[in-house]
Amino acid sequence: MSTGNRQGRGVRGSAAAGAVAPGAEGGTGNGKAGGKGSGTGDSSSANAALSEAGPPPTVLVRIRALLPTLPPSERRVAEAAVADPAGVAAKTISELAADCDTSETTVIRFCRAVGLKGYPELRIGLAAAAGIEDAASSTLTAGGDIGPHDSLADVVAKLGYADARAVEDTVAQLNLTLLERAVDAVVSAGAVDIYGIGASALIAADLHQKLHRIGHRAAAWPDAENALTSAALLGRGDVAIGISHTGATPATVTALAEAHDNGARTIAITNFPRSPITDVADLVLTTAVRETTFRSGAMASRIAALTVVDCLFVGVAQRNFSRTTRALERTRSAVQGARGR
Repeated sequence: MSTGNRQGRGVRGSAAAGAVAPGAEGGTGNGKAGGKGSGTGDSSSANAALSEAGPPPTVLVRIRALLPTLPPSERRVAEAAVADPAGVAAKTISELAADCDTSETTVIRFCRAVGLKGYPELRIGLAAAAGIEDAASSTLTAGGDIGPHDSLADVVAKLGYADARAVEDTVAQLNLTLLERAVDAVVSAGAVDIYGIGASALIAADLHQKLHRIGHRAAAWPDAENALTSAALLGRGDVAIGISHTGATPATVTALAEAHDNGARTIAITNFPRSPITDVADLVLTTAVRETTFRSGAMASRIAALTVVDCLFVGVAQRNFSRTTRALERTRSAVQGARGR
């Protein structure tokens, strides 16, 4: 891959740092990075990445994941649905279109963008999702943002609620077919590179420690230049994993692109199935996070990504159970022996 192409990918990610760039391309249903759409609104592959081989995610989970990539007119409909799912479920299509300053045609287009056949299915899905959220929060007002006058008890309740929902929503929509392929790739890999910057570096370090502890050649690279240098040395039979909540962190996208172009199998862990990192990922594993005050890209997203990492690690560890248990016993014995000395 030429330096110019690598920089081009990084620039596109930079434009969306902190938020996914509208129109970014989606992942494919079979998890391959190549042959993706142009990002002009065809979201069938992104929907497949969210729902294949597992319980279908709620309509709200789909909308939150795809919202940043929708055109402005459809995004207004999405924001209305996320803000008040029960209220939108009670509206006619004409009422919703008027409230969002758009047309009924745009509302239908939005429905199809999130994988629904039409507006009746959206209303049913939103009503069901609202019921689930009401039941989950019941006596809590924990679903809202943290305000300046909230008591510490309210803060704790809201954080606990949001983190629990991040894990529940992530597990509900996790694509088991792609997860199994990711496990296969790591199990057979000669070397595993893990890229993550900022808060994602903590997640990368966690996965590195877990894999290394059971005898896999793994390394985490939190520095952009070191990540790119290592990616340049990967080849067929190796695996590179890029972790980015937005899917648009330039250094992570660029390193994963380098690994991909050198023949390594690439895996992305991100919250947005149409983000730039999916362009260079053979397999895309998604989280499902709603960020609130003080939480952008660093809190609930970390819990959700760690959940995906744990699922990946345990899947790998389980494949060779005897080797895993021996490695854990040897490392535990070594640590205990050092403490004794």
